Amino acid sequence: MAATVRTLCCSVLRNSSRQFSTTCGVQGGEKWRKEHGVSRSGTEYGPLTDLPDWSYADGRPAPPLKGQLRRKQEREALARRIVMLSTEMDRGIEMWKERLDQAKTQEEHQKSLLLKPKGKLLMKKKSQS
Repeated sequence: MAATVRTLCCSVLRNSSRQFSTTCGVQGGEKWRKEHGVSRSGTEYGPLTDLPDWSYADGRPAPPLKGQLRRKQEREALARRIVMLSTEMDRGIEMWKERLDQAKTQEEHQKSLLLKPKGKLLMKKKSQS
């Protein structure tokens, strides 16, 4: 009797199909927020996430929360990276300009080393100028 109940339960569980959704839900109002230049969701940045939730009665600010500290560190790291990449770009542009100048001076130097016209060719060149 116990064996038949067990096989019956196993066969029912094996035949049942549970559906799981793996898609993410769309944020309500995301399109409107993007059109008006606001963050995609209300929790990314802004006064509701950046300002403290409370303060002391005597006016002292509340200690920052873990999320606020994390966001501050992320912003500082992003700012450092932006500055670093900007300086790298500036250095790269300067080096590129220096290479162009060096190539130009090298070309002028090569032209100065060429043989110069003499005799009739020199007189002919002067009369054309």
